[in-house]
Amino acid sequence: MALKITEQCINCDVCEPECPNDAISPGELVYVIDPNKCTECVGHFDVPQCQEVCPVECINLNDLFQESKAELLAKYHRLMG
Repeated sequence: MALKITEQCINCDVCEPECPNDAISPGELVYVIDPNKCTECVGHFDVPQCQEVCPVECINLNDLFQESKAELLAKYHRLMG
């Protein structure tokens, strides 16, 4: 699954530079994650880096974008071209 940032985000700016796929960007109120770019760091790291650094733990799975590890890895390969 792709990840999403909830409204508990405090806009601390620590997650955006950690994303190896540049999937995180500032939104109107809180940061947002582009589900077309998010691979949960599959292909880069063992765990999602944004979740690792988030001080308020506001980054969760996005139920609207359910993907297996194999699908996330395929997305990683497409993104890395």
